[in-house]
Amino acid sequence: MNKLRYAVGIDLGGTFVKYALVSEVGDILLDGKLPIGGRASKDDTLEAIKSSIQMVMEKAKYEAVDVVGIGIGSPGIVCDGVVVGGADNLIAWENIDLLSIFSKEFNLPVLADNDANVMGLGEVAFGSAKDSTDVIFLTVGTGIGGAIVADGKLYGGYKNRGAEMGHVTIDHKGIECNCGGRGCLEAYASTTALIEQYAKLSGKDVEAIDGHYIVEKFHEGEKEAVQCMQEHTDYLGHGIAGFINTFAPQKVVIGGGISEAGQFYIDLIKKSAFSYVMPDCAKYTDVVGATLGNNAGCLGAASLIFKNID
Repeated sequence: MNKLRYAVGIDLGGTFVKYALVSEVGDILLDGKLPIGGRASKDDTLEAIKSSIQMVMEKAKYEAVDVVGIGIGSPGIVCDGVVVGGADNLIAWENIDLLSIFSKEFNLPVLADNDANVMGLGEVAFGSAKDSTDVIFLTVGTGIGGAIVADGKLYGGYKNRGAEMGHVTIDHKGIECNCGGRGCLEAYASTTALIEQYAKLSGKDVEAIDGHYIVEKFHEGEKEAVQCMQEHTDYLGHGIAGFINTFAPQKVVIGGGISEAGQFYIDLIKKSAFSYVMPDCAKYTDVVGATLGNNAGCLGAASLIFKNID
């Protein structure tokens, strides 16, 4: 009987490094997180990643399991194992050769990609899209991130600079977006946009509102919450319809904190998407919620190894 392979999965965020020891069937032997602080330097962040990997490797040694590689999900544009830039929530996080740094440190293969990309890959490897080869993944939160999986592989365009799913234009004369453009899906359909619209309609303090509060008020039938949630899911559905028309995926997977509000949320998005989509393009498509939760990043980072290392 062949022994299971294991990989280190690292999920780098703005304030924490999450880490896990993951088997090729998705079992987690160890997981945790290290704080890096909101104003950590580049060196502090690299040291936190190193310490996280060391803890996982110690656990692997204790459990006598074979680690075949290290997968890393990082904010920003990541090409050939190098963070090129674009990670606005980390200080000086650009031109970082994660592959070279950590493959030399641990004498193991290292693969890295954008954090939203690896979350999407995790859902394909171990989550709600594990029976699919062609998938669109969206994570709805402060902004909207995404991933494209085509024929079982991540697709990010030339030099991995694409798949910015939150920055397709849904209103060419629309409101300004943080990316510098106008009318982006993110500017209308992120949780941030939902909260701002609800605060405007209800007159409540935006600082006292989060997505869960709006969901609660929606279920209570509050007029403003119902209107905002319907607009929010309609915008998402409109954007998703465009993705379906372009890629004809088997699954569109919705992640992010608000996606855990319940099946009603996914159903509203699905109803909207299928009201706008070209029916022939959507013949084999379903819209589903993500299932991996907070472990999606580490599981997806590990799956980079399992899908690419023999």
